[in-house]
Amino acid sequence: MEQRFKLKENGTTIRTELMAGLTTFMTMAYIIALNPNLLTNFDVGSPLWNGVFLATCIASAIAMVCMAFLANKPFALAPGMGLNSFFAVVAANIAGLTGMSYVASFQAALVIILAEGIVFIILSVLNIREKIVEAIPLGVRLGIAPAIGIMLMNIGLGSNAGIYSENGGPFFVMRDFFGALTPSVAQTAMGSGYTAMILTVVTMFIGLFVIVILAKKGIKAAVLAGMLVASVIYWIGEAVFLGVNPFASLATASFMPPFADMVETTLFKFNFQGFLDIGWFTSITLIITFCMIDMFDTIGTLVGTASRAGMVDKDGNMPNMKEALLSDAVGTVAGACCGTSTVTTFVESASGVEAGGRTGLTALTTGVLFLACIFIAPVAAIIPAAATSAALIYVGILMLMGLKNVKFDDMDQMVPVALMLIGMPISGSIGHAIGLGLISYTVIKVFRGKGRGVSVLTYVISALLLVKFFLVV
Repeated sequence: MEQRFKLKENGTTIRTELMAGLTTFMTMAYIIALNPNLLTNFDVGSPLWNGVFLATCIASAIAMVCMAFLANKPFALAPGMGLNSFFAVVAANIAGLTGMSYVASFQAALVIILAEGIVFIILSVLNIREKIVEAIPLGVRLGIAPAIGIMLMNIGLGSNAGIYSENGGPFFVMRDFFGALTPSVAQTAMGSGYTAMILTVVTMFIGLFVIVILAKKGIKAAVLAGMLVASVIYWIGEAVFLGVNPFASLATASFMPPFADMVETTLFKFNFQGFLDIGWFTSITLIITFCMIDMFDTIGTLVGTASRAGMVDKDGNMPNMKEALLSDAVGTVAGACCGTSTVTTFVESASGVEAGGRTGLTALTTGVLFLACIFIAPVAAIIPAAATSAALIYVGILMLMGLKNVKFDDMDQMVPVALMLIGMPISGSIGHAIGLGLISYTVIKVFRGKGRGVSVLTYVISALLLVKFFLVV
């Protein structure tokens, strides 16, 4: 372990890395069920759903093994949120355009992901993606981590824990509970779901405070311990106040992986003819769009999380960035071959980093747990969203500390950072927010007569982002 991951050099231990990997896993385990839900329109139990479920676990594990052994970084990877929703929309549009079944259009859309992954492997090997990272000005880089922090807080308080009732849903903590004019208004709106909402809010903040208190005492497993405390509280609350057995799903759960469904629907099931039927212009446009979104989502997550962990030099560059980007690209190709949307670096990696993860052993641990979920997915599914929300909020708060490095009296820095701070949580896209930051930085420099200080590659990237925002359909 020491020779492979250089634990002493990175100031960590095997125990810390394992705990960090488990922490990361618990904060992102939701993707194991949510990804097939989104890609199949919640057609739970169908052959396609089963195939995507296995693809999610396997492709994520492959990507994290690459991250562990190629880059030796603690970053976890899985099918990206936002990108999977976009993939589902594309698959549905292909079905509507060509008249083929959704499964066939899904297999046609997998060709787009395969092409994207191959493009990224080539760009990574040729160091082009690394050059793109270096072309992001330091002022913009400084704002990435705090913007991701606000995005994590927005996820934790906003969309991570949703409550359903006879009145519909999902109802969210910040919008529907704290956003209600009075408690009675919230109760009327949520109906029977109000009690579950109270339990969610209480659990979330108890978990958060436990994490903060333990962290102040110097306990490295503070995030994981807080999540476990929150989980126990939520399970007790379900049994006592909601009259629900929190472990009821385990009694009827199947622990046998549905490999036959995966072979039938997603494993190397590329529908090249269906892909060609949508037209070359649309095909190329879709590949470019996926590439642009994934490119800056990945770069933003790597730079932001590495900055928080102290893994960057004085210029904001991270060692082994090329290998980390290559791992991401291999993961995307593996995802296409297995049958899922773009695999990308997850922002929830920040929770493992905060738990002390500094090497690839953290990523390897998370990857092994994802692979184990082929057999134990029902166990991972009982982790309450309120518990993971506590961790996301805490890590988000910590990442805000990066704002201390931003020069607030320098508008060249402050304007791009401010746009990213508001753009990332509202758009839900790290890449889009970085795009806003880069474009604004370039425009300000040009109109202040300092355009010569902007690199040619920064101009090119800003122009491509403008095209992506306004011209690509």
